[in-house]
Order: sequence, then C-alpha cells, then structure tokens
Amino acid sequence: MNNALEITGLTKRYPGFTLDHLSFSLPEGCIMGLIGENGAGKTTALKLMLGLVHPDEGGARLLGRAAVDRETKEHLGVVMDDCGFPENLTLHDVDAILSRCYRTWDTLRFQGWADRFELPRKKPVKAFSRGMRMKLSIAAALSHDSRLLLLYEATSGLDPVVRDEMLDVLRDFIQDERRSVLLSSHIISDLEKVCDYVTFLHKGRLLLSEPKDELMDRYVMAKAPEAELRRLDPAAVVGIRAGRFGAEALILRSALPAGMAHQPATLEDIMLYHIKEEH
Repeated sequence: MNNALEITGLTKRYPGFTLDHLSFSLPEGCIMGLIGENGAGKTTALKLMLGLVHPDEGGARLLGRAAVDRETKEHLGVVMDDCGFPENLTLHDVDAILSRCYRTWDTLRFQGWADRFELPRKKPVKAFSRGMRMKLSIAAALSHDSRLLLLYEATSGLDPVVRDEMLDVLRDFIQDERRSVLLSSHIISDLEKVCDYVTFLHKGRLLLSEPKDELMDRYVMAKAPEAELRRLDPAAVVGIRAGRFGAEALILRSALPAGMAHQPATLEDIMLYHIKEEH
C-alpha cells in the first residue's frame, strides 16, 4: 500500500515549544484523525506539511513529493477553520479565479457541489453562514483533481446535521482507494465516526499513530470501587477518576478482571485519560 503522506523526524523549535521528531504515515484510501489538546502542535505540523514553515529537522512527503510544488498543489485540497475567500466574491467569482489556478479545475463539478450544498449563487461570501462558508471551501477542494485533503477544524462550529453531511462527503471521497484525508478536529466524536487511523499529539510529541479500531479495542472503561481499581496492575491502568458513586478507569482490555463492570472506551476517553496521566 502506498502512502499519501509520510512524516519523518519532523521537528520545529520555538521559544517555549518544540514539535519533536514526529514520524507517521497516512496510507492511500484512508482517513486519519489528528488529535490533541490546544497547543499540542497540530497547527505547526500542518504548516510544516504545507511548506508554510521550514522544519529544523526531518521532513514531509505529500503524494510522494518532498516539496509542495505546483504539481503537488494540483492534487492537494486544503480546508482551514476559516473560509479564506475574500468576502466580496460570489460563486461565479470563485469559479473564475480557481479555474486559472488549477489545470484540472472542473467548473461543472464545482457547480454540482454548490447545488448539492445549496449554496446561493448570487450572494457574496460575506452573506454566507459559517456552515455555507465551510461547504464552499470543501466544494472548492473537491472540484479539481485532489488526491489528498488536509482539513483543520473544518467541522467546528457547525450544527450536527451539517457535520454529518461533511463526514459523508469525506467517506465518499476515499471510495476509489486512491484518495486520502487528514482531518484535525476537536470534535472527537466526528473522528471516531469516520477515521481509519488516529494520530495523537501531546505537548509537541507523538503519543501514538495507529489504526483506530485497534486502538479502541485495546482499552475499556472499567467501573468499580476506587480501592479495587487501584489494586490492578499499574502498567495496565492509564488513569483513574473517582466520583461520588464509585470510580472508573481507562485500562487495557487484556487486564480486565473477570466480572468487573466495564464499557467500551471512546476515542475521547482515550485522549483525555492519556493527557491527564501526562500531567
């Protein structure tokens, strides 16, 4: 299987923060969720991938190329948390501009996405809701020969119906198994629904990068009196949280005692307990 994205030893040092030797890869035909708390390094990592910031060490290969040159941009779709288009533009203006930016721009495809997303053709971008602006950005990213989408907080601030619609679009995008998505979001439940892989950053370090199903199958949320949970093998316990009516712990499924009450761990459980343990 070829990789759409390869990160090797990626490092960037700032006063007070270091993105420290990240290495992971995103296979073609897959969606990867990039998670971590605010300040974990997600934005810095994306800027490094796009060549907006130069690394101190290591590098990134997008679609097999070490630099984000014109050819790479032709096959790269980027959607950030703001729309990015000047507010006076209409759909016609966006179409006219981007048709000159991409050799493979497809006006009919763009119009099709605009119709599917019910975007107003004659109104300027400043009259669009946040949901409409994000739909416009995604429509633009999908209207040339994109093989890799990089999305940063593209679903934040959207209502659940619109978010689900966007997730369906991403699922459809990768169906030919040549195209891939890197999706960074604080809405962990969205990532749990759609991602094949999870990459977890914390304080500039890579905590894990692996298939989502394997990660979620490894852990359970155990429920028992706190004293009972603390008798478990410490190496198998990520963290314990006590409450008024007992306690719960994120533990390795392999260490779960017979008969102990438990439930599946969510991706958000796994992230929060690992961050809490690091603190």
